[in-house]
Amino acid sequence: MHELSIAVNIVEMIEENAEREKAHNVDKFEIDVGTLSGVVIDALEFALEEAVKDSVCSKAVWKINKIEAKAKCRKCGHVYSVDDYFSPCPKCMGFGKEILQGKEIQLKSITVE
Repeated sequence: MHELSIAVNIVEMIEENAEREKAHNVDKFEIDVGTLSGVVIDALEFALEEAVKDSVCSKAVWKINKIEAKAKCRKCGHVYSVDDYFSPCPKCMGFGKEILQGKEIQLKSITVE
């Protein structure tokens, strides 16, 4: 379950930011996770519950935003939602696409006390 290592890395980033800001507590944080990132959001939520224990964000409220994947067809320019890397463009049935969003996993915001 790589979600646990992701959760631990997120908590480490939050702790580094809190230390830099000389904050003792983190009130809330927000994470963006793309549908093509390979991260299972339910597993990440479970892992975060464990990773935040005994950290500056142990009492923080947190939110995970699911970022739906979008692609642009290189053949016809159509922008569309994608569920995987292999589906063709629904407009022209072309396979060349540029993924515009949905691969990300990022710490979007942190609110400290």
